[in-house]
Amino acid sequence: MTNISNFQSQPLWYRILNKSWAYSYPAGTKIKLEKDDLIRRARKSAGLNDLGTDFWDEPLERMLSSMNNEARLNPAGRFISRERLVNLLSIRLRAAEYFSRFPEILEQELYPAWIIVGLQRTGTTKLQRLLSADPNHRVLPSWEAINPVPLEKVRITKYEPERSGARRSQLRSKANPEDCHCEDPEYSGDVATASEDKRIKIARTSVNAVKYISPGFFTIHPLDPLLPEEDVLLLDISFMSTTTEAMMDVPSYASWLESTDQTPAYEYYVKLLKLMQWLRPGKRWLLKSPHHLEFPHLIANQMPDVKFIWPHRTIYESIPSFLSMLTYNHLIFSDEVDPNTIAKRWIRKTGYALDKTIEFRHQDNHDSMFLDVYYEDLVKDSMKEMEKIYRMDGGVTPELTERFIRHEKEHPHQKHGVHRYDLADFGMTTTDIDKHTARYQQFIKTLHGRTS
Repeated sequence: MTNISNFQSQPLWYRILNKSWAYSYPAGTKIKLEKDDLIRRARKSAGLNDLGTDFWDEPLERMLSSMNNEARLNPAGRFISRERLVNLLSIRLRAAEYFSRFPEILEQELYPAWIIVGLQRTGTTKLQRLLSADPNHRVLPSWEAINPVPLEKVRITKYEPERSGARRSQLRSKANPEDCHCEDPEYSGDVATASEDKRIKIARTSVNAVKYISPGFFTIHPLDPLLPEEDVLLLDISFMSTTTEAMMDVPSYASWLESTDQTPAYEYYVKLLKLMQWLRPGKRWLLKSPHHLEFPHLIANQMPDVKFIWPHRTIYESIPSFLSMLTYNHLIFSDEVDPNTIAKRWIRKTGYALDKTIEFRHQDNHDSMFLDVYYEDLVKDSMKEMEKIYRMDGGVTPELTERFIRHEKEHPHQKHGVHRYDLADFGMTTTDIDKHTARYQQFIKTLHGRTS
């Protein structure tokens, strides 16, 4: 069981670490968060220099300014942030190398996509991981979301069309079935095994770190290096996503981001998807992030064959649950966390994102791009919901049904414990939620005859 009383505090060892580290700041131990230093570290780590012609540094500069001046990061938070940002820059360096060496990557057609766009805590993770049992789906496991580009440098000095096929075969080999992220070990695809082994190890280290720093987090959002994760992590690589504001207090960066055209981030997102499908083929992308609620128009512009699956849950349950997760996040990075401030900002932001999707859905027959799923139905009878979803794809086969049932047995609901929360713990009431989500609540009631 988790509740606000036990996630407003950090583990004792973590508090001691940060206090001791902070005392040593006069000796020069404070981690720098400066753009030039981060880029220098990334170039040294990757052994590459070119960030690509589409690298735009303003988002990174604004993020760093907000981190340094507003986020009140503790020492460990500064260290984690530096390592994360260096890794994101290193990914861009490695990706630029691939795009330069292998032009055919960007000449591909992007796979069709099913994208789950529900609010946090509405069953999106359960749904994504259940659908990942379909071997036709090209999913994004956590290890790949953290490091979507192989860690090794491309060892070819000139692009030669007659050699590209052979080189691609060299880059990809059969995966170890035990390291397969999908339900069926036989569906391992063609992968660069050595690189993926390293990336899986990195992801496991990250998951273990979260367990030690924030033990109760797994009752809210279970992490597994081999299971699918949110593709918002791909947008992080352009430094234009809500990930940072979900982890720390960066109001000026969040305000700038909300008022800025994020087309460049989604253009690069598609480039990364093409690179990943080139390295490890599939038939259809299965992706998921609540972040996309704010930008369905950008996805539609960049991805010509996309369907949105929108899970819904009583909003008085989903929002408080999400607020508790945000509080956990913030406590990793700062010792000064105010749940009420988090609640005020994110309740407003949630309503804003919901309104953006509703507006898009009402335009130009976009409603046909959406399929709605309800949390209560998914938990009560997930196979019935699979049948509804697969009407978009010719129906559920007996083989698929067997895969889905096996997944459900292996991943029971609330496997990591029961998560308990109360809106009052954040100094908020249902009136505060109604103020920003009235349009969404009416939308659900009108469209489906249910309350949200």
